Amino acid sequence: MARRESAAAGPGSRALIVDLIRSSGPISRVELVKVTGLTQPTISNIVRRLIDDGVVRETGDTVATRGKPRTMLVINSRAAYGVGIHMGADTLTCVVTDTRGGTVGRQLVAGPADGRPAEVVARLAALYRDVTDGLGLPPQSVAGMAVVGPGPVDVVRGGFLAPAGLLPQAGLDLADALTSRLGVPVLVDSDSAAAAVGEFWGRQVSRERTFGCLYMNSGIGSGVVLDGALHRGASSNAGKIGHIAVVRDGEPCYCGNRGCLEQYAAPRVLVGRARAVPGLADRLRIRSEDPDDRAFDVLARAAIYGDEDARALVDESAALLAEGAVTLANLWDLDTLVLAGPGFAVAGSIYVTEIRRRLARQAFTRDMHGVRVDLSSNPRDAAAIGGAALVLQGSVAPGHGPQVAARA
Repeated sequence: MARRESAAAGPGSRALIVDLIRSSGPISRVELVKVTGLTQPTISNIVRRLIDDGVVRETGDTVATRGKPRTMLVINSRAAYGVGIHMGADTLTCVVTDTRGGTVGRQLVAGPADGRPAEVVARLAALYRDVTDGLGLPPQSVAGMAVVGPGPVDVVRGGFLAPAGLLPQAGLDLADALTSRLGVPVLVDSDSAAAAVGEFWGRQVSRERTFGCLYMNSGIGSGVVLDGALHRGASSNAGKIGHIAVVRDGEPCYCGNRGCLEQYAAPRVLVGRARAVPGLADRLRIRSEDPDDRAFDVLARAAIYGDEDARALVDESAALLAEGAVTLANLWDLDTLVLAGPGFAVAGSIYVTEIRRRLARQAFTRDMHGVRVDLSSNPRDAAAIGGAALVLQGSVAPGHGPQVAARA
């Protein structure tokens, strides 16, 4: 069901036009007038500025009409590049994308040996330089960098507020420290929020969609994009669906709640349960020293290939996550949901199938519309790609994304 846009002229209109060209292009100026309700002079002025800035280009193609042929517009994929770095449990993943969200470079390295601020900043800065220099990107072509990881985050200060032991660099003002060292704008955000924006931006999803992303890595989170903009909440920490209670008076969680979804469905929990099943870890060759993420890949692969014990654990996780998906869909009246994150990299098909089945049966609006459920095309890198998308959205479509500007 289409929604007619009625944004007034101004910075928000630029974001609106960029978003429409991004998701609908090639598109003509006349079509932009019809879709937005803005006047033809307003559209012409905005498009002219976007072309002058290099964000939009004319394709050279025209559509024949009874009057003057209509010139088509598309996003210029080389207008700017965004850099996203995802901070995992023991690795750093750096991805560079073009303006349309296409990946142009990727590098995976070991994370800092400890959480000392100087070491963290130095490692992130070195990774940024290695990747951008290796791609031969002129400094002026890079819109900025985003560092993303498990929340909660303080996006205003530019740092993580994770509990002790989950993220060693908690309390470090990463954005200021990295901007001072690199001379580029730096954002800090949660991995689930970044993944939501990345999937929305890279898939060329229409702003008419009510778009949701369910993200699973060490924990479980989500993000919702409404009218082209991420819903952030009062402190930019919305979407913590992993902390809804699914078991009354259940296992205590570090968030202060009990029975949280994360405590029963997250990969690290399933790995712990697999190790507690007599003989299962040995049979699957899960070693005691294996990190949880690697051990979960082994468990998920066994589930895919028919190991009954492994499949039972993954099926239980999928059933609980499907309950979370129904809650998410009912709260926001979603029409699109994408599953992203390393937790879905191997057994994503099991989760997609169960979530589709549950939504078709239990979504509140199932008699009015379905909810499209897809798996990310790149679950492992979704957060890093999303970090780059956050930068690009804030740079080329200000008003929809975070403000991208170098700090003083």
